[in-house]
Amino acid sequence: MALVGNGYVMKAKLITFEGGEGAGKSTQLSCLAKNLENSGSRVIGLREPGGTVLGEQLRAVLKNPATKSVEPETEALLFAACRAQLVREVILPALAAGTFVLCDRFIDSTVAYQAGGRGLNREQIDAANRLACGTLRPDLTILLDLDPDRGLSRAAVRDHGQADRFELLGKDFHRKVRATYRQLAADEPGRFLVVDANRDPNLIAEEIWHEVRRRFS
Repeated sequence: MALVGNGYVMKAKLITFEGGEGAGKSTQLSCLAKNLENSGSRVIGLREPGGTVLGEQLRAVLKNPATKSVEPETEALLFAACRAQLVREVILPALAAGTFVLCDRFIDSTVAYQAGGRGLNREQIDAANRLACGTLRPDLTILLDLDPDRGLSRAAVRDHGQADRFELLGKDFHRKVRATYRQLAADEPGRFLVVDANRDPNLIAEEIWHEVRRRFS
């Protein structure tokens, strides 16, 4: 817990950042982490896949363009395996210790990419997420919404033209991902904050910080 403003207590929460390629998730996660730390909160920043030894090893496989023969079902299960390890090894202990957990991608990425983009069965994806997370759900999900054309251009600059396996899937795939994210946000407006990511990063960071304080102070 942390004191904010005039003695208000901000309890530790799980906040996830979602969006397509190049939407600015890692940038905004870092900004929110700094704001929370400056308010006196303990914070841990994570990414998916990753955050554990197993997760980082599988991340290297899943993101590598040389990994070409992975079936969509295998891909979904590998993401779920990374998530299950991260939840039990890192996220649950951190929350129990009163630490804010900020995660770059979580359950909604698998729905958007593997169900929306790949076309896998949504019920099966939801079942894999339940197995990985148990009853854990994000307290707030920040969706950085950006046109895929713009996002992929940003990612290309960021990565110096070295696209990962998902960035190479094409614009039609990424349009399906964006549409799925938007539907998820429409289905759960209480959990999602949808942010126009085609703006100055400082303005986006201010909007996110305002919303976090409004919800949790």
